[in-house]
Amino acid sequence: MGLTYKRKVSFIFFLLLIGIFHGESMQAAKEDGTVGQEIQRILNDSPALSGALTGISIRSAETGELIYERGSQTRLRPASNLKLLTAAAALETLGEDHVFLTELFVKGVQVGHVLQGDLYLKGKGDPTLLEGDFDELAASLKQKKVKLIYGDLVGDDSWYDDVRYSKDLVWSDEQEYYGAAVSALTASPDEDYDTGTIIVKIRPGDKAGSQAVVKMIPETDHVRIINKTKTVAADGHKKIEIDRSHGKRTVTVTGTIPENAGEFKEWVSVKDPTEYALSLFEKSLTKQGIKFVGVRKKGETPIDANLIATHRSMPLSQLLIPFMKFSNNSHAEILIKEMGKEAGGKGSWKDGLKVAGNELKSLGLDMQTIEMRDGSGISQVNMIPANEITKLLYAVQEKTWFPAYLNALPVAGIENRMVGGTLRKRMKGTIAAGNVRAKTGTITGTSSLAGYVTTKRGEKVIFSIILNNFVEEKGITSIQDKIVVMLAEQDRVLATAR
Repeated sequence: MGLTYKRKVSFIFFLLLIGIFHGESMQAAKEDGTVGQEIQRILNDSPALSGALTGISIRSAETGELIYERGSQTRLRPASNLKLLTAAAALETLGEDHVFLTELFVKGVQVGHVLQGDLYLKGKGDPTLLEGDFDELAASLKQKKVKLIYGDLVGDDSWYDDVRYSKDLVWSDEQEYYGAAVSALTASPDEDYDTGTIIVKIRPGDKAGSQAVVKMIPETDHVRIINKTKTVAADGHKKIEIDRSHGKRTVTVTGTIPENAGEFKEWVSVKDPTEYALSLFEKSLTKQGIKFVGVRKKGETPIDANLIATHRSMPLSQLLIPFMKFSNNSHAEILIKEMGKEAGGKGSWKDGLKVAGNELKSLGLDMQTIEMRDGSGISQVNMIPANEITKLLYAVQEKTWFPAYLNALPVAGIENRMVGGTLRKRMKGTIAAGNVRAKTGTITGTSSLAGYVTTKRGEKVIFSIILNNFVEEKGITSIQDKIVVMLAEQDRVLATAR
Protein backbone atom coordinates (compact mmCIF):
# COMPACT_ATOMS: atom_id res chain seq x y z
CA MET A 1 0.00 0.00 0.00
CA GLY A 2 1.09 3.58 -0.54
CA LEU A 3 2.31 5.91 2.19
CA THR A 4 -0.24 8.06 4.04
CA TYR A 5 -0.11 11.82 3.55
CA LYS A 6 1.54 12.36 6.98
CA ARG A 7 4.07 9.65 6.32
CA LYS A 8 4.85 11.15 2.91
CA VAL A 9 5.47 14.55 4.48
CA SER A 10 7.69 13.01 7.17
CA PHE A 11 9.62 11.03 4.57
CA ILE A 12 10.17 14.09 2.37
CA PHE A 13 11.30 16.11 5.41
CA PHE A 14 13.71 13.32 6.29
CA LEU A 15 15.17 13.38 2.78
CA LEU A 16 15.54 17.17 2.94
CA LEU A 17 17.41 16.89 6.22
CA ILE A 18 19.75 14.32 4.66
CA GLY A 19 20.34 16.70 1.78
CA ILE A 20 20.99 19.66 4.06
CA PHE A 21 23.41 17.76 6.30
CA HIS A 22 25.06 16.20 3.26
CA GLY A 23 25.60 19.68 1.79
CA GLU A 24 27.03 20.93 5.08
CA SER A 25 29.31 17.93 5.37
CA MET A 26 30.49 18.44 1.81
CA GLN A 27 31.27 22.09 2.60
CA ALA A 28 33.04 21.00 5.77
CA ALA A 29 35.07 18.57 3.69
CA LYS A 30 36.20 21.49 1.60
CA GLU A 31 37.45 23.28 4.71
CA ASP A 32 38.74 20.35 6.77
CA GLY A 33 41.67 18.02 6.08
CA THR A 34 45.35 18.92 5.94
CA VAL A 35 44.99 21.60 3.28
CA GLY A 36 42.01 23.20 4.96
CA GLN A 37 43.64 23.12 8.38
CA GLU A 38 46.86 24.61 7.06
CA ILE A 39 45.04 27.42 5.27
CA GLN A 40 43.02 28.15 8.38
CA ARG A 41 46.21 28.28 10.44
CA ILE A 42 47.77 30.74 7.99
CA LEU A 43 44.69 32.94 8.05
CA ASN A 44 44.45 32.82 11.85
CA ASP A 45 48.08 33.91 12.12
CA SER A 46 47.43 36.97 9.91
CA PRO A 47 46.20 39.95 11.97
CA ALA A 48 46.21 42.10 8.81
CA LEU A 49 43.05 40.22 7.76
CA SER A 50 41.07 41.38 10.78
CA GLY A 51 37.83 42.82 9.40
CA ALA A 52 38.83 41.97 5.84
CA LEU A 53 37.14 39.75 3.25
CA THR A 54 38.74 36.56 1.98
CA GLY A 55 37.89 34.51 -1.08
CA ILE A 56 39.84 31.31 -1.75
CA SER A 57 39.19 28.67 -4.38
CA ILE A 58 41.46 25.69 -5.03
CA ARG A 59 40.70 23.01 -7.59
CA SER A 60 42.39 20.17 -9.44
CA ALA A 61 43.86 21.21 -12.78
CA GLU A 62 43.31 17.66 -14.00
CA THR A 63 39.61 17.20 -13.19
CA GLY A 64 38.36 20.65 -12.23
CA GLU A 65 37.16 19.25 -8.90
CA LEU A 66 37.03 21.78 -6.08
CA ILE A 67 39.57 20.86 -3.40
CA TYR A 68 39.05 23.76 -0.99
CA GLU A 69 36.89 26.84 -0.90
CA ARG A 70 36.33 29.66 1.53
CA GLY A 71 34.22 32.67 0.62
CA SER A 72 34.68 31.43 -2.93
CA GLN A 73 31.26 32.54 -4.15
CA THR A 74 31.46 36.02 -2.68
CA ARG A 75 31.98 38.76 -5.28
CA LEU A 76 35.24 40.55 -4.51
CA ARG A 77 37.40 43.14 -6.23
CA PRO A 78 40.01 41.24 -8.28
CA ALA A 79 42.39 44.13 -9.12
CA SER A 80 44.73 42.98 -11.92
CA ASN A 81 43.55 39.38 -11.67
CA LEU A 82 40.88 40.67 -14.05
CA LYS A 83 43.58 40.62 -16.73
CA LEU A 84 43.28 36.82 -16.68
CA LEU A 85 39.79 37.29 -18.11
CA THR A 86 40.86 39.97 -20.59
CA ALA A 87 43.75 37.89 -21.93
CA ALA A 88 41.58 34.79 -22.37
CA ALA A 89 38.82 36.74 -24.13
CA ALA A 90 41.37 38.48 -26.39
CA LEU A 91 43.03 35.21 -27.40
CA GLU A 92 39.64 33.70 -28.12
CA THR A 93 38.40 36.74 -30.10
CA LEU A 94 41.54 37.98 -31.85
CA GLY A 95 43.73 34.86 -31.97
CA GLU A 96 47.33 34.52 -30.84
CA ASP A 97 48.65 35.64 -34.26
CA HIS A 98 46.75 38.94 -34.21
CA VAL A 99 48.89 42.00 -34.96
CA PHE A 100 48.26 45.73 -34.71
CA LEU A 101 49.00 47.90 -37.74
CA THR A 102 50.22 51.47 -38.08
CA GLU A 103 49.85 52.87 -41.57
CA LEU A 104 51.28 55.86 -43.41
CA PHE A 105 49.17 57.41 -46.15
CA VAL A 106 49.68 60.34 -48.48
CA LYS A 107 47.18 62.41 -50.40
CA GLY A 108 48.99 64.55 -52.91
CA VAL A 109 51.58 64.42 -55.65
CA GLN A 110 55.34 64.19 -55.63
CA VAL A 111 57.25 66.48 -57.95
CA GLY A 112 60.95 65.71 -57.83
CA HIS A 113 61.99 65.79 -54.18
CA VAL A 114 58.90 67.72 -53.12
CA LEU A 115 55.71 66.10 -51.82
CA GLN A 116 52.77 68.44 -52.26
CA GLY A 117 50.01 67.11 -50.05
CA ASP A 118 49.19 65.81 -46.59
CA LEU A 119 50.65 62.86 -44.70
CA TYR A 120 48.33 60.70 -42.60
CA LEU A 121 49.63 58.55 -39.77
CA LYS A 122 46.84 56.09 -38.99
CA GLY A 123 47.04 54.14 -35.76
CA LYS A 124 45.21 50.86 -35.27
CA GLY A 125 45.90 50.31 -31.61
CA ASP A 126 49.55 49.21 -31.51
CA PRO A 127 50.69 49.70 -27.89
CA THR A 128 54.30 48.76 -28.71
CA LEU A 129 55.32 51.58 -31.06
CA LEU A 130 58.79 52.87 -30.17
CA GLU A 131 60.69 55.89 -31.43
CA GLY A 132 62.63 53.64 -33.80
CA ASP A 133 59.40 52.44 -35.43
CA PHE A 134 58.54 56.02 -36.38
CA ASP A 135 62.05 56.29 -37.83
CA GLU A 136 61.31 53.31 -40.08
CA LEU A 137 58.05 54.83 -41.29
CA ALA A 138 59.83 58.12 -42.03
CA ALA A 139 62.58 56.21 -43.87
CA SER A 140 59.96 54.98 -46.34
CA LEU A 141 59.58 58.58 -47.52
CA LYS A 142 63.32 59.01 -47.80
CA GLN A 143 63.42 55.92 -50.00
CA LYS A 144 61.02 57.73 -52.32
CA LYS A 145 63.55 60.63 -52.49
CA VAL A 146 61.24 63.00 -50.60
CA LYS A 147 63.12 65.93 -49.04
CA LEU A 148 60.40 68.53 -48.59
CA ILE A 149 56.72 68.21 -47.65
CA TYR A 150 54.28 71.01 -48.39
CA GLY A 151 51.20 69.97 -46.43
CA ASP A 152 49.95 68.94 -43.02
CA LEU A 153 50.91 66.02 -40.82
CA VAL A 154 47.69 64.38 -39.68
CA GLY A 155 47.29 61.89 -36.84
CA ASP A 156 44.39 59.50 -37.38
CA ASP A 157 43.21 57.74 -34.18
CA SER A 158 39.68 57.01 -35.45
CA TRP A 159 40.18 53.22 -35.26
CA TYR A 160 38.91 53.52 -31.67
CA ASP A 161 36.50 56.01 -30.15
CA ASP A 162 37.75 59.22 -28.54
CA VAL A 163 37.04 58.20 -24.92
CA ARG A 164 40.47 58.23 -23.31
CA TYR A 165 39.82 56.87 -19.82
CA SER A 166 37.75 54.01 -18.44
CA LYS A 167 34.68 55.18 -16.52
CA ASP A 168 35.94 54.48 -13.00
CA LEU A 169 39.52 55.77 -13.28
CA VAL A 170 40.27 58.16 -10.42
CA TRP A 171 41.24 61.52 -11.92
CA SER A 172 44.30 61.77 -9.67
CA ASP A 173 45.66 58.65 -11.40
CA GLU A 174 45.65 60.43 -14.75
CA GLN A 175 49.35 61.34 -14.56
CA GLU A 176 50.43 57.88 -13.45
CA TYR A 177 51.78 55.38 -15.97
CA TYR A 178 49.11 52.87 -14.96
CA GLY A 179 46.38 55.44 -15.68
CA ALA A 180 47.60 56.56 -19.12
CA ALA A 181 45.10 57.72 -21.72
CA VAL A 182 44.09 55.18 -24.38
CA SER A 183 44.30 56.00 -28.08
CA ALA A 184 44.51 54.02 -31.33
CA LEU A 185 47.63 56.06 -32.15
CA THR A 186 50.12 56.07 -29.30
CA ALA A 187 53.76 55.39 -28.39
CA SER A 188 55.90 53.75 -25.71
CA PRO A 189 59.21 55.01 -24.28
CA ASP A 190 60.94 51.62 -23.95
CA GLU A 191 60.43 47.87 -24.28
CA ASP A 192 58.32 47.65 -21.14
CA TYR A 193 55.75 49.17 -23.50
CA ASP A 194 54.02 51.45 -21.01
CA THR A 195 52.18 53.10 -23.85
CA GLY A 196 51.17 56.73 -23.63
CA THR A 197 54.01 57.58 -21.24
CA ILE A 198 57.43 59.16 -21.14
CA ILE A 199 60.31 58.32 -18.80
CA VAL A 200 61.67 61.15 -16.65
CA LYS A 201 65.31 60.53 -15.65
CA ILE A 202 66.90 62.48 -12.81
CA ARG A 203 70.50 62.61 -11.58
CA PRO A 204 72.46 65.04 -9.39
CA GLY A 205 74.02 68.16 -10.86
CA ASP A 206 77.77 68.77 -10.99
CA LYS A 207 77.90 70.16 -7.46
CA ALA A 208 75.80 71.02 -4.44
CA GLY A 209 73.62 74.03 -5.13
CA SER A 210 73.17 73.29 -8.83
CA GLN A 211 70.03 72.00 -10.49
CA ALA A 212 69.61 68.27 -10.90
CA VAL A 213 69.87 67.02 -14.46
CA VAL A 214 66.40 66.12 -15.74
CA LYS A 215 65.90 64.32 -19.02
CA MET A 216 62.90 62.77 -20.72
CA ILE A 217 62.84 59.69 -22.93
CA PRO A 218 61.95 59.97 -25.70
CA GLU A 219 62.51 63.66 -26.27
CA THR A 220 59.27 65.20 -27.47
CA ASP A 221 57.91 68.70 -27.81
CA HIS A 222 54.52 67.39 -26.70
CA VAL A 223 55.76 67.54 -23.10
CA ARG A 224 57.34 70.52 -21.34
CA ILE A 225 59.59 69.88 -18.35
CA ILE A 226 59.92 72.50 -15.58
CA ASN A 227 62.98 71.79 -13.44
CA LYS A 228 62.71 73.12 -9.87
CA THR A 229 65.23 70.75 -8.33
CA LYS A 230 68.36 71.33 -6.31
CA THR A 231 71.45 69.21 -5.76
CA VAL A 232 72.39 69.08 -2.06
CA ALA A 233 75.38 67.80 -0.12
CA ALA A 234 76.01 64.06 0.06
CA ASP A 235 74.48 63.85 3.54
CA GLY A 236 71.36 65.73 2.44
CA HIS A 237 67.88 64.32 1.86
CA LYS A 238 66.61 62.86 -1.37
CA LYS A 239 63.07 64.03 -1.96
CA ILE A 240 61.99 64.38 -5.56
CA GLU A 241 58.41 64.86 -6.72
CA ILE A 242 57.20 64.64 -10.32
CA ASP A 243 53.82 66.07 -11.19
CA ARG A 244 51.79 66.54 -14.35
CA SER A 245 48.83 68.71 -13.51
CA HIS A 246 45.36 67.52 -14.46
CA GLY A 247 44.74 68.02 -18.18
CA LYS A 248 48.13 69.69 -18.78
CA ARG A 249 51.20 68.87 -20.87
CA THR A 250 53.64 70.35 -18.35
CA VAL A 251 55.61 68.07 -16.04
CA THR A 252 57.11 69.79 -12.99
CA VAL A 253 60.03 68.22 -11.15
CA THR A 254 60.71 69.57 -7.65
CA GLY A 255 62.80 68.66 -4.62
CA THR A 256 66.34 67.82 -3.62
CA ILE A 257 68.83 65.10 -4.55
CA PRO A 258 72.21 64.42 -2.85
CA GLU A 259 75.28 64.94 -5.04
CA ASN A 260 76.36 61.31 -4.59
CA ALA A 261 72.97 59.82 -5.47
CA GLY A 262 72.58 57.66 -8.53
CA GLU A 263 70.27 58.26 -11.45
CA PHE A 264 66.67 57.17 -11.07
CA LYS A 265 63.63 57.33 -13.30
CA GLU A 266 59.87 57.46 -13.23
CA TRP A 267 57.19 56.93 -15.86
CA VAL A 268 54.67 59.74 -16.40
CA SER A 269 51.65 59.62 -18.70
CA VAL A 270 51.22 62.20 -21.46
CA LYS A 271 48.14 64.35 -21.94
CA ASP A 272 47.32 63.20 -25.49
CA PRO A 273 48.85 59.99 -26.90
CA THR A 274 47.88 60.87 -30.48
CA GLU A 275 49.69 64.21 -30.40
CA TYR A 276 52.60 62.52 -28.64
CA ALA A 277 52.96 59.92 -31.41
CA LEU A 278 52.63 62.61 -34.08
CA SER A 279 55.41 64.65 -32.47
CA LEU A 280 57.72 61.63 -32.54
CA PHE A 281 56.95 61.02 -36.21
CA GLU A 282 57.76 64.63 -37.11
CA LYS A 283 61.01 64.23 -35.21
CA SER A 284 61.74 61.10 -37.27
CA LEU A 285 61.16 63.02 -40.50
CA THR A 286 63.78 65.54 -39.37
CA LYS A 287 66.24 62.70 -38.66
CA GLN A 288 65.76 61.52 -42.24
CA GLY A 289 66.56 65.00 -43.57
CA ILE A 290 62.96 65.67 -44.59
CA LYS A 291 61.68 69.19 -44.03
CA PHE A 292 58.04 69.66 -43.15
CA VAL A 293 56.09 72.83 -43.98
CA GLY A 294 52.63 72.70 -42.47
CA VAL A 295 50.89 71.95 -39.16
CA ARG A 296 50.35 68.90 -36.99
CA LYS A 297 46.71 68.07 -36.42
CA LYS A 298 44.21 65.28 -35.91
CA GLY A 299 41.91 64.02 -38.61
CA GLU A 300 40.67 61.01 -40.54
CA THR A 301 42.45 59.50 -43.51
CA PRO A 302 40.58 60.13 -46.81
CA ILE A 303 39.38 57.05 -48.68
CA ASP A 304 41.39 58.05 -51.74
CA ALA A 305 44.68 58.49 -49.87
CA ASN A 306 47.51 56.19 -50.95
CA LEU A 307 49.10 53.73 -48.52
CA ILE A 308 52.89 54.02 -48.67
CA ALA A 309 54.12 52.16 -45.56
CA THR A 310 52.87 49.80 -42.86
CA HIS A 311 54.35 48.83 -39.51
CA ARG A 312 53.21 45.55 -37.94
CA SER A 313 53.38 44.89 -34.22
CA MET A 314 54.53 41.69 -32.59
CA PRO A 315 51.79 39.02 -32.52
CA LEU A 316 49.42 38.88 -29.57
CA SER A 317 51.15 35.74 -28.25
CA GLN A 318 54.31 37.83 -27.70
CA LEU A 319 52.50 40.99 -26.62
CA LEU A 320 50.93 38.99 -23.79
CA ILE A 321 54.35 38.73 -22.14
CA PRO A 322 54.83 42.43 -21.23
CA PHE A 323 51.07 42.70 -20.73
CA MET A 324 50.81 39.95 -18.12
CA LYS A 325 54.34 39.87 -16.70
CA PHE A 326 54.31 43.61 -15.96
CA SER A 327 50.53 43.89 -15.50
CA ASN A 328 50.20 46.63 -18.12
CA ASN A 329 46.89 48.45 -17.72
CA SER A 330 47.00 50.27 -21.06
CA HIS A 331 47.45 46.98 -22.94
CA ALA A 332 44.36 45.61 -21.22
CA GLU A 333 42.18 48.54 -22.21
CA ILE A 334 43.48 48.51 -25.79
CA LEU A 335 42.66 44.80 -26.04
CA ILE A 336 39.12 45.52 -24.86
CA LYS A 337 38.65 48.17 -27.54
CA GLU A 338 40.27 45.98 -30.18
CA MET A 339 37.84 43.16 -29.40
CA GLY A 340 34.95 45.54 -29.94
CA LYS A 341 36.41 46.70 -33.24
CA GLU A 342 37.27 43.19 -34.45
CA ALA A 343 33.79 41.89 -33.71
CA GLY A 344 32.27 44.45 -36.04
CA GLY A 345 31.28 47.01 -33.46
CA LYS A 346 33.10 50.10 -32.32
CA GLY A 347 36.51 50.35 -30.74
CA SER A 348 34.95 51.28 -27.42
CA TRP A 349 34.85 49.98 -23.87
CA LYS A 350 31.13 49.31 -24.18
CA ASP A 351 31.44 47.18 -27.32
CA GLY A 352 34.65 45.47 -26.22
CA LEU A 353 33.34 44.51 -22.80
CA LYS A 354 30.24 43.04 -24.41
CA VAL A 355 32.40 40.88 -26.68
CA ALA A 356 34.64 39.85 -23.78
CA GLY A 357 31.61 38.91 -21.69
CA ASN A 358 30.23 36.69 -24.43
CA GLU A 359 33.57 34.92 -24.88
CA LEU A 360 33.94 34.37 -21.14
CA LYS A 361 30.43 32.99 -20.95
CA SER A 362 31.34 30.50 -23.69
CA LEU A 363 34.27 29.43 -21.50
CA GLY A 364 31.83 28.50 -18.75
CA LEU A 365 31.88 31.59 -16.54
CA ASP A 366 28.69 32.80 -14.87
CA MET A 367 28.64 36.39 -16.10
CA GLN A 368 25.59 37.08 -13.94
CA THR A 369 27.86 37.06 -10.90
CA ILE A 370 30.70 39.04 -12.49
CA GLU A 371 30.93 42.83 -12.84
CA MET A 372 33.53 43.72 -15.48
CA ARG A 373 33.93 47.50 -15.87
CA ASP A 374 37.28 47.61 -17.65
CA GLY A 375 39.99 45.30 -18.91
CA SER A 376 42.76 46.06 -16.44
CA GLY A 377 41.09 45.68 -13.05
CA ILE A 378 41.85 49.25 -11.98
CA SER A 379 38.19 49.95 -11.26
CA GLN A 380 37.05 49.48 -7.67
CA VAL A 381 33.68 48.41 -9.09
CA ASN A 382 34.96 45.25 -10.79
CA MET A 383 33.74 42.15 -8.94
CA ILE A 384 34.22 38.41 -9.35
CA PRO A 385 34.04 35.36 -7.06
CA ALA A 386 37.25 33.37 -6.61
CA ASN A 387 35.47 30.25 -7.91
CA GLU A 388 34.89 31.91 -11.28
CA ILE A 389 38.61 32.62 -11.66
CA THR A 390 39.61 29.01 -10.99
CA LYS A 391 36.80 27.89 -13.30
CA LEU A 392 38.35 30.02 -16.07
CA LEU A 393 41.88 28.75 -15.40
CA TYR A 394 40.60 25.20 -15.66
CA ALA A 395 38.66 25.79 -18.89
CA VAL A 396 41.45 27.55 -20.82
CA GLN A 397 43.75 24.53 -20.54
CA GLU A 398 41.86 22.94 -23.44
CA LYS A 399 42.45 25.87 -25.80
CA THR A 400 45.07 25.74 -28.55
CA TRP A 401 46.34 29.14 -27.38
CA PHE A 402 46.83 27.99 -23.77
CA PRO A 403 50.67 27.63 -24.09
CA ALA A 404 50.89 31.34 -24.96
CA TYR A 405 48.56 32.21 -22.07
CA LEU A 406 50.56 30.14 -19.58
CA ASN A 407 53.88 31.47 -20.86
CA ALA A 408 52.73 35.02 -20.22
CA LEU A 409 52.07 34.47 -16.52
CA PRO A 410 54.75 35.62 -14.05
CA VAL A 411 56.89 32.83 -12.60
CA ALA A 412 57.58 32.94 -8.86
CA GLY A 413 61.13 33.63 -7.68
CA ILE A 414 62.75 34.06 -11.11
CA GLU A 415 64.77 37.30 -11.20
CA ASN A 416 64.66 37.76 -14.96
CA ARG A 417 61.95 40.40 -15.40
CA MET A 418 60.71 38.92 -18.66
CA VAL A 419 60.12 35.62 -16.85
CA GLY A 420 59.42 36.44 -13.22
CA GLY A 421 57.57 39.68 -13.87
CA THR A 422 55.65 40.84 -10.82
CA LEU A 423 56.44 37.58 -8.97
CA ARG A 424 60.22 37.76 -9.39
CA LYS A 425 60.80 38.78 -5.75
CA ARG A 426 58.22 36.46 -4.24
CA MET A 427 58.53 32.88 -2.93
CA LYS A 428 62.29 32.89 -3.59
CA GLY A 429 64.16 29.97 -2.04
CA THR A 430 61.00 27.88 -1.67
CA ILE A 431 59.63 24.86 -3.50
CA ALA A 432 57.28 27.29 -5.28
CA ALA A 433 60.12 29.18 -7.00
CA GLY A 434 60.22 28.38 -10.70
CA ASN A 435 57.07 26.32 -10.16
CA VAL A 436 54.21 28.74 -9.63
CA ARG A 437 52.82 30.62 -12.63
CA ALA A 438 50.30 33.19 -11.50
CA LYS A 439 48.85 36.65 -11.99
CA THR A 440 49.16 39.22 -9.25
CA GLY A 441 46.74 42.05 -8.52
CA THR A 442 46.98 45.14 -6.34
CA ILE A 443 44.85 48.22 -5.82
CA THR A 444 44.06 50.04 -2.58
CA GLY A 445 42.57 47.57 -0.10
CA THR A 446 42.82 44.69 -2.58
CA SER A 447 45.39 41.98 -3.24
CA SER A 448 44.92 38.92 -5.41
CA LEU A 449 46.90 35.99 -6.74
CA ALA A 450 45.65 33.29 -9.10
CA GLY A 451 47.33 30.67 -11.22
CA TYR A 452 48.87 27.23 -11.27
CA VAL A 453 51.13 25.26 -8.89
CA THR A 454 52.53 21.72 -9.07
CA THR A 455 52.83 19.64 -5.90
CA LYS A 456 55.78 17.45 -4.90
CA ARG A 457 54.33 14.45 -6.70
CA GLY A 458 53.42 16.33 -9.84
CA GLU A 459 49.75 17.01 -9.11
CA LYS A 460 48.71 20.24 -10.86
CA VAL A 461 46.53 22.58 -8.84
CA ILE A 462 44.68 25.80 -9.71
CA PHE A 463 44.22 28.47 -7.05
CA SER A 464 42.63 31.88 -6.60
CA ILE A 465 43.20 33.98 -3.47
CA ILE A 466 41.44 37.34 -3.24
CA LEU A 467 41.83 39.58 -0.19
CA ASN A 468 39.67 42.71 0.15
CA ASN A 469 39.06 45.55 2.58
CA PHE A 470 42.26 45.26 4.59
CA VAL A 471 43.76 48.39 6.08
CA GLU A 472 47.35 47.32 6.71
CA GLU A 473 49.13 46.29 3.50
CA LYS A 474 52.23 44.93 5.19
CA GLY A 475 52.29 41.14 5.08
CA ILE A 476 49.27 40.76 2.80
CA THR A 477 51.14 39.18 -0.12
CA SER A 478 53.01 36.88 2.28
CA ILE A 479 49.65 35.36 3.25
CA GLN A 480 49.07 34.37 -0.37
CA ASP A 481 52.63 33.13 -0.73
CA LYS A 482 52.37 30.93 2.36
CA ILE A 483 49.21 29.29 1.03
CA VAL A 484 50.71 28.63 -2.39
CA VAL A 485 54.00 27.33 -0.96
CA MET A 486 52.00 25.03 1.32
CA LEU A 487 50.18 23.65 -1.73
CA ALA A 488 53.51 23.04 -3.51
CA GLU A 489 54.80 21.16 -0.45
CA GLN A 490 51.86 18.72 -0.37
CA ASP A 491 52.35 15.14 -1.53
CA ARG A 492 48.76 14.81 -2.68
CA VAL A 493 46.40 17.77 -2.34
CA LEU A 494 43.24 15.88 -3.30
CA ALA A 495 43.86 13.21 -0.67
CA THR A 496 44.74 15.63 2.14
CA ALA A 497 41.75 17.86 1.49
CA ARG A 498 39.35 15.13 2.58
